[in-house]
Amino acid sequence: MPPSRRQPKVTGIPWDRVELAPVVLVRGKEDLLAERAMDSLAEQARARAREEGTGALELTRLEAATYESGRLSVLASPSLFSEPRHIEIHGLEALSDACATDVLAYLADPAPDVSLVLRHRAGVKGKKVLEAITAAGATLVQCEEIPDRDKGGFVAAEFKRARRRVDPQAVTALVDAVGSDLRELAAAAGQLISDTTGAVTPQIVDRYYGGRVEATGFKVADAAIAGDVAGALALVRHAMASGTDPVPLVAALALKLRTMGRVAASRGRDVGPEATKGLAPWQVDRAKRDLRGWTPEGLAAAITAVAAADAQVKGESRSPGYAVERAVLTVASSRAG
Repeated sequence: MPPSRRQPKVTGIPWDRVELAPVVLVRGKEDLLAERAMDSLAEQARARAREEGTGALELTRLEAATYESGRLSVLASPSLFSEPRHIEIHGLEALSDACATDVLAYLADPAPDVSLVLRHRAGVKGKKVLEAITAAGATLVQCEEIPDRDKGGFVAAEFKRARRRVDPQAVTALVDAVGSDLRELAAAAGQLISDTTGAVTPQIVDRYYGGRVEATGFKVADAAIAGDVAGALALVRHAMASGTDPVPLVAALALKLRTMGRVAASRGRDVGPEATKGLAPWQVDRAKRDLRGWTPEGLAAAITAVAAADAQVKGESRSPGYAVERAVLTVASSRAG
């Protein structure tokens, strides 16, 4: 009877629930999550070796681009003392022909007592190998980039994994203070977890990162949207004096105004809830609060001013600092009261 042509389906596993398997593919652009998944797999392999009393784990890391022909088969071959082996091949998106050939051969005849972890970041190179991994029934760990609207969820999950309570407002404050870089957010959450006790509140976040908040575009944007002309101008001058580039200052203004515009549009008959698709609930709630005191005309004027400033700070003006100040002044003055 001829073998079935149907390929086994790859099992999708969240990065923080990955379990050791003979072949694991870690795929996606979010390097921090991929590193965590691979570290977890290596630790699981060490733990299994200890539990089974099979000796110290032999762990090898290879780069797919500089891979030498025959290396995988040598590493996977039984050793004199039969130690378990854990092999990682990084950069599968840039694999050499030799690497492709050897991985395909290995998948056809996997070695016992060996766990093989393959890391593919992005792109279509190595498609044949990826298809073979799928056909072999390997475990897939998906580590795609986390969109900005979900960074708060990532931070909240960091505290949950550490069994620490965190106020939703504290999560928002931390994201506003640190920014969208996942490594920095993870490091900031880790610091708060290790250096504090009890529930993490906005006051605690402000104690650790308050100075950083004041030097970011989000603080400037908050003051401008609240109609605080003097405060917004003082903050923007302080931010630029502290070395903050004008571009992210304008970007923060644009982001908040866009969100406000989408939430305002969701109240209209012609657009409705579709306008807020993709926004987190806390973003919608915050935008609703920000919209108090704003008219459609004022919001349109503010958005137009920030769009002009965006072009100016990216090369159309000889004085980007002045362009930012003028945009901030226009935004703060556009609020009705």
